[in-house]
Amino acid sequence: MCVTNLKTYNLNESKAEEKLQENEEIYRTIFENTGIAIVVFEEDATISLANEKFAELAGYTIDEIENKKKWTEFVVEENLEMMKTRHRLRKVDPSATPKSYEFSAIDRYGKIRNILLNIDIIPGTKQRIASFLNITENKRTEEALRINEEKYRTVLQDIHEGYFEVDLAGNFTFFNDSLCEYFNSSKEELMGMNYRQYTDKTNAKELFQTFNTVYNSGEPAEGFDWQVIRKDGTKRYVEASVSLRKDSSEKPIGFRGIARDVTERRQTEEMLRQEQNFSKLVLDNLPGIFYLYTYPENRMVLWNKQVETLLGFTDEEMKGRHVTEWFPVENREAVLKGIERVIEKGQNTIESPLIAKDGHQIPFFLTGIKLDVHGRLYFMGMGMDITERKKAEEALKKSEAKYRDIFENATEGIYQSTSAGLFITANAALARMTGYDSPEELIESVKNIENQLYVHPEDRKRILEIVEAKGFVDGFEVEFFKKDGSTFWVVINAHTVKDEEGKFLFIEGLIEDITIRKYAEEDLHRTLDMLRKAVFTTIQVLMTAIESRDPYTAGHQKRVADLARAIATEMGLSHDKIEGIRMTGSIHDIGKLSIPSEILVKPAKLTNIEFSLIKEHAQIGYDILKDVESPWPLAQIIYQHHERMDGSGYPRKLIGDEILLEARILAVADVVDSMSTHRPYRPALPLEFALEEISQNRGILYDANVVDACLRLFRERKFTLNQM
Repeated sequence: MCVTNLKTYNLNESKAEEKLQENEEIYRTIFENTGIAIVVFEEDATISLANEKFAELAGYTIDEIENKKKWTEFVVEENLEMMKTRHRLRKVDPSATPKSYEFSAIDRYGKIRNILLNIDIIPGTKQRIASFLNITENKRTEEALRINEEKYRTVLQDIHEGYFEVDLAGNFTFFNDSLCEYFNSSKEELMGMNYRQYTDKTNAKELFQTFNTVYNSGEPAEGFDWQVIRKDGTKRYVEASVSLRKDSSEKPIGFRGIARDVTERRQTEEMLRQEQNFSKLVLDNLPGIFYLYTYPENRMVLWNKQVETLLGFTDEEMKGRHVTEWFPVENREAVLKGIERVIEKGQNTIESPLIAKDGHQIPFFLTGIKLDVHGRLYFMGMGMDITERKKAEEALKKSEAKYRDIFENATEGIYQSTSAGLFITANAALARMTGYDSPEELIESVKNIENQLYVHPEDRKRILEIVEAKGFVDGFEVEFFKKDGSTFWVVINAHTVKDEEGKFLFIEGLIEDITIRKYAEEDLHRTLDMLRKAVFTTIQVLMTAIESRDPYTAGHQKRVADLARAIATEMGLSHDKIEGIRMTGSIHDIGKLSIPSEILVKPAKLTNIEFSLIKEHAQIGYDILKDVESPWPLAQIIYQHHERMDGSGYPRKLIGDEILLEARILAVADVVDSMSTHRPYRPALPLEFALEEISQNRGILYDANVVDACLRLFRERKFTLNQM
């Protein structure tokens, strides 16, 4: 080889070595200065190489880490077994599990962070490379959204009232668990069900009219009732409030309501020289895109395979590309300012969509730092595709907005309060109900719920006692003060909310204004009282008429009324039923008004014809009273008081439960008095004869429970027929 050629060869070799050294310096600088923590480790997890970012994350120096620490030492214990399982699976089948996954890391000081881990094998070696991206802040953002969304979901799902949404055709589109309980149906069965499927024709018509009124007026309908037919055929009465649902353009899309039962979530492709190949492999296997461009030209000089995988650009398309071409036009100025901040401060992070080759935008989390390689400035960045995170955040936002809308637009008052009597939250309906201009004014003004809202403070004490004992209170009616001092009636449904350890947090509940209903109930009670008085007066007149014809029958009726009332009381019947039995007993023989007096007072045994006339008095009594309005079934009780349990009575030969309970009580009282008192055709028999009669025919002629109650009266309570 001639001298000239030798000099040329040596010169070319020198330039190649210089270029190689420059490239090696670039990759080494990238490895040391990237914003991502990176380690190389052996098969037993011992770290053989780590960059400063990993040392910072772990809380050690690089000397303390390399060849002395295993990267698994920084994994929290509960995540370790999961990671070992994934490692075993990937060792058998690299496609079995994803290369990237999340875990919790702990540094030497005990601080825990959320990490996105990416691991791959370095081809041709037994070593593995891993990158650690700190996603703690992202997790905190997601958790904050989840907690906020859960807050409104909990308010709705935990209330005892059934919340529902239907479309304009009346089909269920959303509801809480309480509504499923009301209908005794699963969510799958209830979803899409139309109101005609759980109501009869009459109730379906009323529901349609109510929804139609709300639709046309835009005003909510409050406190209307309808009957629900559950899947097992049982019927339940539901009281509901309904308001119109609208979309963002104020177009009606359906109805929402609250119902109460008132019945009871690369691999590496090529290798450079050992140092270059290693660095390129690191970049290509990062969990996101990596790029390096010159400054201030802002032209691309280096990128990883993820740029093609995620964004679709080939190596040829990336060469010399200006970095801002990735970003939407409206973001480019901000990107350039961000680059300037990196140059000034050394590092920066942003969130921005990047434009893929096909034109669609992908949301990315981007980090960038400046590099100085032999006096040449570079900008190095890394981006993580956060499409799934953005979708999750958007879903959480929508869900939160939905439950917030429900909370803020409910027609009933919804609140959370401390046991000491302070409001934590309250909605607009509760503020409006109590006369305050806003929920904020209500919360700020009411510092003692017990004394400022409750007309009778002892009512709140009682509610707290019930909630403490049962965990909830249902249908508690109390009188409240408004801001101006006036009063109104409400019904409260509330429950306790506890943390995962069962510790009390607050009380959560629903309040409904029932003032109009209370006034209506009072009017109804007054009307019933007037009706009872009218019926009582009528009965007094009838008793007088009976006494004028047959003094024996008149005395008999009074004694039967007293005994029947005593039996009903002994059986624990309601006050209303007892009063009805007493009233009926006083005139149960009213039909004898049409029987000739000579038959009624005949001192001898009656003929068959005469007895058949006497038996007509039950039918005649029914005919006299059947058109008389009364709170009680007077006519039917009189009609049936001579019927017997085995069907041997008259006039209709009813059997067992076909006979009204009141008539069965009257029958026993009638027999006991008839046998024990004087009659024109025979003297009085001893009381024991009458008691023996009902005992022997207990469950045959006479109701067993009625007989037992009657016997207790005479044998244990010392009841006498002439007592008042």
